Amino acid sequence: MRRQHLAILSDNKPGVLTHIAGLISRKAINIESLTAGYTEEPDVTRFNIVISIEDDKELKQTIKQLAKLIDVIKIVNLDEDLFVSCELAMIKIQYGTPRIREELANIAALFHAQIVDVNLGSLIMRIMGREDHVEALLHVLTPYQVLEIARTGPISLSRGMIPVKAM
Repeated sequence: MRRQHLAILSDNKPGVLTHIAGLISRKAINIESLTAGYTEEPDVTRFNIVISIEDDKELKQTIKQLAKLIDVIKIVNLDEDLFVSCELAMIKIQYGTPRIREELANIAALFHAQIVDVNLGSLIMRIMGREDHVEALLHVLTPYQVLEIARTGPISLSRGMIPVKAM
C-alpha cells in the first residue's frame, strides 16, 4: 500500500463531500485523511485527500471516476510532481508536577510547537508542520500521559507558479 495525495476542486454545494467519500469507500480504498475548505474563489471548495492505494491501475481508475462526478471541477494527483504539505495537530498532555510541565514546555520549544492552554494537571500543545515533524513530536511524547490528539491531516499545494485548477 502506498499513500497518494489528491487535490480535488469542486463546486461549493451540499452533498459533494458525500459523493466523493462514497465513491472512494465503495472501491474499498482507505481514506487516511480528508480536509475541505474554501479557495480563492468563493464558489469552489478544495478537498485534500490522502488515500492508501494498492496499484497504479486502481489509482487511475479512481481518479477517472472522481473526475466524472458532476460537481467535480478538477482532480490532481499531487504525488506526480513536487508539492508542499503541512499538518496541524493539537495534543493534550497530563502532567503531575511543575517539573514535568517544564519538561513539556522545553519539548514544545524544541519542536517549534506552542503551548496554547494550561490547566492544573494538563496542557495543550499545537504544532504545525510536515507529517514527519508531527510524528516525531508524538514519538518524543510517548513517555508522557497523552490524553487526547486532534490532527487535521495534511493539506498540500503544488510547488511553482501553476495552481491546481490549471494543471
